[in-house]
Amino acid sequence: MKHQLVLLFSITGFLGLHSCGGGKSNEAQQSAQAENERYDNLLKDKLNVFQPLPAADAGLDPKLVNLGRHLYFDTRLSKKETISCNSCHNLATYGVDNKPTSPGDEGKNGDRNSPTVYNAFLHTAQFWDGRAAHVEEQAGIPILNPIEMNIPSEKFLMDRLAKTDLYKQLFSEAFPGEKNPFTYDNLKKAIGAFERTLVTPTRFDKYLAGDKSALTLEEKKGLMSFISTGCTTCHIGPGLGGNMFQKFGVHHPYWEYTKSAKIDEGKAAVTKMEADKYVFKVPSLYNVEKTYPYFHDGSVSDLGEAVKIMAKVQLNVDLPQEEVQKIVTFLKSLTADIPADMMKNPFQAS
Repeated sequence: MKHQLVLLFSITGFLGLHSCGGGKSNEAQQSAQAENERYDNLLKDKLNVFQPLPAADAGLDPKLVNLGRHLYFDTRLSKKETISCNSCHNLATYGVDNKPTSPGDEGKNGDRNSPTVYNAFLHTAQFWDGRAAHVEEQAGIPILNPIEMNIPSEKFLMDRLAKTDLYKQLFSEAFPGEKNPFTYDNLKKAIGAFERTLVTPTRFDKYLAGDKSALTLEEKKGLMSFISTGCTTCHIGPGLGGNMFQKFGVHHPYWEYTKSAKIDEGKAAVTKMEADKYVFKVPSLYNVEKTYPYFHDGSVSDLGEAVKIMAKVQLNVDLPQEEVQKIVTFLKSLTADIPADMMKNPFQAS
């Protein structure tokens, strides 16, 4: 009888502890749910400065896009046939080459960092200084740049491509009915059409669309810090950037913090206007975790350091490390899972 009572008490005690532990677990879940709901409510009226990424244009001609894909990956678009568009804007590494500046056809590096091509068609203009209005215009400029792809003339390239059976077929298919489809303008249209398919939606887009479970509690806290710090002064709209120009160094000279080797005057180099000194296009923050190094010259490799510098030179805020980390946590939610077929090089075997 004594042994039976001991056994009964042991079982009862075990069940009591198990029940108590379960209660604590439920309390923790309820607390986390309440905290999530609290942040959802806090953020609700602050999200109107953002919009989800739009879908790729369904009206794009697949044959035009196919031509553009081939051109994008083709090293024949550089004089010595050493580099392609994908060399500097590598689709397998989030549309960049992760170098401060990129080497061209002759091995010489340019002055500015190669920005990601993903979602770039949404931007108000192209290049850091905005000298191209859209991706079609942008596509034609590096090809003829002697530091970049180094093609001597439009005619040189179109004559080269016209000698290949592949492009005879692809240009004819993409521009049916044209007496001479082999024009530089058509080449730019095709590359631009391909780039307009490079849309990378993320969990953040799902959150904006109403899926409250798409972001973790820590990411929501980071989003709140991103907004309250003032990052949304510039990083707004679909893509969180790309839709305006801003002086880099509103409160302090940027180069004192980035330790840049060269002081770049930005848009002023194009416009020759004093008001455009140190003005650059605001970059999109989509996939920013993967598109290091940062800024127009690739002078900073660490995302947290980039956040800290931006807070100081743009907002005159000395951001505590805890807040920096919160914002970085949110920024990582902007990293997309890029489909394999989006990165596919048509010149490589599957």
